[in-house]
Amino acid sequence: MGVAWLVIGHSLVTLLVVVSFLCGQWPIFRGTPIQTIHRFITFGAYDYFLRFVGAVFGHKATDAILSLESFCCDRPNPILQIVYLAIIGTTYYFVAKSSFAYIPGYYLSEVHRYLSLLGVGVGVLLFILTSFSDPGTVTANVSQYLSAYTYDKIIYTEKECYTCKITKPARSKHCGICGRCVAWFDHHSRWMNNCIGERNTRYFLAFLLWHFLLCLYGTIAIGLVLAGRLKELRIVYILTVYYGVENSFHSLTPHIVQWLLGSFNTQILLMVFLAIVSLLMVGFFAYHANLCLANTTTNETFKWEDYISWQ
Repeated sequence: MGVAWLVIGHSLVTLLVVVSFLCGQWPIFRGTPIQTIHRFITFGAYDYFLRFVGAVFGHKATDAILSLESFCCDRPNPILQIVYLAIIGTTYYFVAKSSFAYIPGYYLSEVHRYLSLLGVGVGVLLFILTSFSDPGTVTANVSQYLSAYTYDKIIYTEKECYTCKITKPARSKHCGICGRCVAWFDHHSRWMNNCIGERNTRYFLAFLLWHFLLCLYGTIAIGLVLAGRLKELRIVYILTVYYGVENSFHSLTPHIVQWLLGSFNTQILLMVFLAIVSLLMVGFFAYHANLCLANTTTNETFKWEDYISWQ
């Protein structure tokens, strides 16, 4: 049972760290431990790491790390796009390798082999649409956006973009990474290597929602595979009849968990991973869907917070 608690504890710590790293800057986490952990991971720990590298290897090593950081964070690059494809491909491979042998099973029919592949394919398609679609680049069509969005004279006033040399429409922003002005700018997504703006927000929301459903489906499907194996191998019957374990939830649970961890540890790790990712996806989707319902963006949320703080 100690191993089970270790897995649960590790999963909770992993979830806390991932949520803090990805979402710690969100307004809803301001003043919470999640924001503190986010600052430590993104600034504090990195600063100490640079100091350590400089002290041990000299300033040339530090400059090399800073150059790599500039390439990864300040310029368009496909690194995280490749990482996404590697993650979804590797995860599907391990799910297929570890669980497809038990499909069809007690609870799942053979159709789930093909449904899972279809689900991954749709997810990749939405990723491609979000990554390579135009977010709403403001160029010669600037008059169209000037008439569509009005200046509020508070956080948006009429002025020229110093880089693009065009009048900046209200609710737009010049993305320093992409080097262009984007209408109804929300944020620059490094995972997509693209800005999220007026024209591709719908693809981005569909991507988040679909990946939440996909990960939830994977978690439930693997759980049903394990439940099916319990039924097919009559584990409860063996434990109660041959080993004398009391036929109650409290007595059987430790033995069943121990058997699952010993026989299906890969499937359990995949379940934990998919469950964590599904929580992240539904959190991201809920946040951005709420922004859309309020007719605002992530960029505007931070602008208003800065304005209120300045006031």
